[in-house]
Amino acid sequence: MGRPAKFDRDEAVEAAMNLFWKHGYQANSLKALSESLGLTRSSLYNTFGSREALFREALDRYFAQSPDRRLVSPDPAVPVRRLMTELFREICRVRAADPEGRGCMALNCLSETVPSDEEIGCLLADAILGTAERIEALVAKGVANGELPASTEVHALALAVQNLMIGLNHFSKVLRSEDELWAMTRTTLAGLGLLEE
Repeated sequence: MGRPAKFDRDEAVEAAMNLFWKHGYQANSLKALSESLGLTRSSLYNTFGSREALFREALDRYFAQSPDRRLVSPDPAVPVRRLMTELFREICRVRAADPEGRGCMALNCLSETVPSDEEIGCLLADAILGTAERIEALVAKGVANGELPASTEVHALALAVQNLMIGLNHFSKVLRSEDELWAMTRTTLAGLGLLEE
């Protein structure tokens, strides 16, 4: 009898990411994950320690490929309006191109965990608020360098941009046209003074 195929941790994290992204956190119990991944529960537990730990790795994998990853270390030479315009164009493109219409994994799971799962809910809430803080830093930079008006309400504008991002990610689950998503987004960015023409 041949030896079993070697367990590939990287492939397991990728597969788990897609399961969490498509079905959410609650639907993916350790039992459901092990069955979907073709592993025993003990193998999954021995490798990752818990469903929460596997989710954290899957979430890190998701964030590394998510369109808003460019907010983590933005190019300081890129003007704020251009960065925002390019970022939202990419979100529209990526979300419209997803044949499963999954939207954003973090937001999908946030909706089901914040009231009921303190550990994962707090992890996701911190991630969303962290994005808002990064947007706020960019808006503040735009004000400091004269790209945005000195009268800009930095915090409020950052929250409005984050709200646009959240809405776009959710709306893209039902509105699948990149052109329509961008038309909606372009109008909002222009209204916020963040569209590069």
